[in-house]
Amino acid sequence: MASSGKYSLLVLLGLPLLFALAHAATFQIVNRCSYTVWAGAVPGGGRRLNRGQSWTLNVSPGTKMARIWPRTGCSFDASGRGRCRTGDCGGVLQCRGFGQPPNTLAEYALNQFGNMDFYDISVIDGFNVPMEFSPANKADLEDASTPPANVKCQRIRCTADLIGQCPRELRAPGGCNNPCTVFKTDQYCCNSGSCGPTTYSRFFKTRCPDAYSYPKDDPTSTFTCPGGTNYRVVFCPLGSPRTPLNGTDHDLYHSSEEDSATGNLYVSSE
Repeated sequence: MASSGKYSLLVLLGLPLLFALAHAATFQIVNRCSYTVWAGAVPGGGRRLNRGQSWTLNVSPGTKMARIWPRTGCSFDASGRGRCRTGDCGGVLQCRGFGQPPNTLAEYALNQFGNMDFYDISVIDGFNVPMEFSPANKADLEDASTPPANVKCQRIRCTADLIGQCPRELRAPGGCNNPCTVFKTDQYCCNSGSCGPTTYSRFFKTRCPDAYSYPKDDPTSTFTCPGGTNYRVVFCPLGSPRTPLNGTDHDLYHSSEEDSATGNLYVSSE
């Protein structure tokens, strides 16, 4: 009996490991822009991505309130300290906190209710670089398209020229602000928890229908895939402007950080 109990305990102790191996998600972050983008990720840190480079993150199951975003116009010294024109995360290459608006966001939570992943593109923090967020391959998409019918596992995009068309009062160097950032009122920030679309949110939603345009934009902006799905985030995907959208050079500053090849990083959930 003792040996049987010990065996059962070992099996139970091994279940979390088996779960992690089965359901950890891989995120491939790809820069197809004509300019350098410094990816930020929480969890994950950061990476300089020259044109055509990619970065792979392996993210633990159960991770939530996570995001990936592009930073532009960055300059970092050898210790990884510096600044970015858009998306700066406290003046460091390896982000530990979220980026400063304006920046386009890929947000996700893994293995949540019903063992489903939830993901979205958001312009609630504004927009700086066109983005695509999708299951990593066709097999993921096909497997996820089976019942339940409420699963929306699909490619989502925000690729319009939001900077070139940005309302004057929302314009920012290298990006287009969300009205909450500029006006800081309940109407736009939804501090009371009860708000609706505005003229500004409709500006974003019309041009990027997949993306969150204001805090209560859940019904048309939240997407789901089965836990264990792998993902790809692409900056400047096919069909989007690949040159700096406001006609200026995003890569304004020389970075003293040595260019790094594509690498792998393992991320643990807290």
